Amino acid sequence: MNYPANIYESIKIVEKTRPMRAKEKFPLLSPDDKQALLNSFHPDFREDTLRALKVGASKGFKVPHEVANLLESRSRLNPADINLNTPDYEVDVLIIGGGGAGAAAALMAQAEGASVIITTKLRLGDANTMMAQGGIQAATKENDTPLLHYLDMLGGGGFQNKPDLVELLVKEAPLVMSWLESLGCMFDKDKDGIFATIHGGGTCRKRMHFARDYTGAEIMRTLRDEVRNRRIEVIEFAPAIELLLDDDGQCAGAVLMNLERGTYQVVKAKTTILSTGGFGRLHVGGFPTSNHYGATADGLVMAYRVGVKLVFMEATQFHPTGAAYPEQIVGLLVTEKVRGVGAQLVNALGEQFIYPLETRDVVSSGIIKECYARERGVTTPTGMKGVWLDSPLIDFIHGTGTVAKELPAMVRQYERYGIDIAKEPILIYPTLHYQNGGIEINPNCETIIPNLYASGEVSGGIHGRNRLMGNSLMDVLVFGRKAGLAAARKSKGIKIGPLNLNHLGLYEKELELVGVKTELVSPLLLPDYTPDIRHGGGIE
Repeated sequence: MNYPANIYESIKIVEKTRPMRAKEKFPLLSPDDKQALLNSFHPDFREDTLRALKVGASKGFKVPHEVANLLESRSRLNPADINLNTPDYEVDVLIIGGGGAGAAAALMAQAEGASVIITTKLRLGDANTMMAQGGIQAATKENDTPLLHYLDMLGGGGFQNKPDLVELLVKEAPLVMSWLESLGCMFDKDKDGIFATIHGGGTCRKRMHFARDYTGAEIMRTLRDEVRNRRIEVIEFAPAIELLLDDDGQCAGAVLMNLERGTYQVVKAKTTILSTGGFGRLHVGGFPTSNHYGATADGLVMAYRVGVKLVFMEATQFHPTGAAYPEQIVGLLVTEKVRGVGAQLVNALGEQFIYPLETRDVVSSGIIKECYARERGVTTPTGMKGVWLDSPLIDFIHGTGTVAKELPAMVRQYERYGIDIAKEPILIYPTLHYQNGGIEINPNCETIIPNLYASGEVSGGIHGRNRLMGNSLMDVLVFGRKAGLAAARKSKGIKIGPLNLNHLGLYEKELELVGVKTELVSPLLLPDYTPDIRHGGGIE
């Protein structure tokens, strides 16, 4: 036992109530009760977390303060310092981002006959895709259909999703599963060789496919190997810091920064795909985050400066189960699969207080309410609050060894700190997990800027106000593939004129006109943790 004595007292209560709770079927909340819970406790509904943008294509739209700060900042570049007349690279399709969406786009674009370059901030595969654990949704079973998947997505997103984007995802999902298998991706299967599936929050069918509890890592391994095997050019440690336009207003590539040398490189491209991921490392609302180190909203900043519209930026997903103890892993994800195979959410008094597979926004709100309004949370030695995720209940229900078999990554994550999650519950609290909003796209992943595409978490509209588990991994693959195919086909008829960065001067003038004075430069590229260490995100 590696929990402090005061926390261990609460664990004893959880253990005492476990046999009784194992027989309980906790009721789902009514739609009205769900909305009331969200209105009272979800961070999206707190007025102090958002502000209206003063400039740009989405002027007047509310976004988190942390995002607004970056969108209303100055460029890292002085255009006069960049030689645009002799590009360092020329290519048909430039893909900015080396996660699942970028890799999928590259594979499809190359297969269509285009020349391709992937440029990525860190290494190929260093992205949130690698960190996704629980599973990927697709309607592959006889009792399931894309229509049911579609209805679940709309319900989970508050019926505010863009229907054409949802339709594309659910229809393409079974094809993507077959494609991944053909590339060598190894999903769990039953004894007959059929995909194993479980429920996720907000699903009416068991359509969550998985590779133990490291599904994203297995998918990214497969895609990364395929990119390397096909000898697609990858420029690592070279984030894009500004998009380029030509004199006709077409997107024409990007300026890259070499992180090792601090020098700039110019890529001239007929088409450009942004697959830069989300904004988790901005710690919206002061919350800890499950996100990869590079998730700093770079794609949003670059796209916004050239005139792209943003959608649903007021909707941020907080995953209900981020680690709250030990301190070394605060914010790290505790996969939804733990709840999918039987774990319950329990307060300090050993009471189950919410159905564990409600949608993520509802569960997160319930946990915040339990900790701060009802004061039935558990307080750690550093003052952080949390509730219990009763992981030993899984073995209690399904038999000894189930936790070890189904959740090996979670077992390893906690055994480093002397915690055996098959015998001891996990202390959790919501963690900033996903950027629901982003760049506005159509089903071909096109933005309003000619020849500029977006796919993956940097885009918005697919998930509405709340994403269901497993739809992000499918999102990056469906829309990454679509973007790569569309961009490659478009590149065959494109002529790019002289390159320019004129939009930077125009954007700074717009900031001056509305009185925005800032010394902040963006894209941020990497988070700065020197002033403080952020965690908590509760309500006062």
